[in-house]
Amino acid sequence: MELNPVTSLEWLDWDIISRLGVAAILGLVLGLDREWRGHAAGMRTHGLICVSAAAMVVSIMALYHQLDGPRMDPLRLFEAAGAFIGIIGAGLIVFSKGQLHNLTTAAHLWLATMVGIACGAAQWPLVAILTVVSLIMITVLRVAEDKFGKEDRNIARSIGRSPDE
Repeated sequence: MELNPVTSLEWLDWDIISRLGVAAILGLVLGLDREWRGHAAGMRTHGLICVSAAAMVVSIMALYHQLDGPRMDPLRLFEAAGAFIGIIGAGLIVFSKGQLHNLTTAAHLWLATMVGIACGAAQWPLVAILTVVSLIMITVLRVAEDKFGKEDRNIARSIGRSPDE
């Protein structure tokens, strides 16, 4: 079996460092909300998922160029990342006593994966827009939910319960 040639350290340049560094920082920022609220999957989990997704993209792009492109399909990376994070997210979601738990945490992890993939691909406009929109949704919409959404939450809490409960 023929192995790929060893990648020299010259290839480890500021471009790769910036892609992985930005992914790690943004993953930590995205996980901050979950960390503050004491939910599962906090800063470290989000940071690790985000930087791992970025590393997958950087690695697959390097292999694509080393193997002359047509011999591999880089889109399988996205399939693998989606399947992986979907399994983790499904494991987090719990239905107990008529309530869903950890749904937002699972969505956070999906978001961290997408931010990491965008960072790894150096899609900086996408990274910026995705991060800003996400942070607005995470912070501003929480205030709106707290103010206006309590009635909906009470209804959701009672789903699946008998009148005696």
